[in-house]
Amino acid sequence: MLKVTRRYLLASSLLLVVSAAFASEQPFNQAQFDRLNADGKPNVVYFHATWCPTCKVQQPIVDRLAVSPEMKDITIFVADYDKEVALKRAMKVSQQSTFVVFKGGREVARSTGQTREQDIRNTFAKAL
Repeated sequence: MLKVTRRYLLASSLLLVVSAAFASEQPFNQAQFDRLNADGKPNVVYFHATWCPTCKVQQPIVDRLAVSPEMKDITIFVADYDKEVALKRAMKVSQQSTFVVFKGGREVARSTGQTREQDIRNTFAKAL
């Protein structure tokens, strides 16, 4: 029993270390978004809606990119299209399935409706 517990703890620890080395995907948080932009850190705001067919195609791609080594420095914020009304207005977003990319504290790219992984990857890479 002790061996199993030690293995589990070791595996859990390794998973935490490995996951920390990759990009993070998280719900939109205004304070964190502002802090990252003030520090010039790369980030993407993904306007997502659970009812959106395009978003359903995009989500597994975003999930893969969030754990890919080349995107490890990018924070991906997932903004609920239906709830983040003020954020949509501030960023002038009129459609779900929109990515707004930031580098050095300013917007550097934007796309709506992309569903090809390479296109989304190229859009996110503009933050680097």
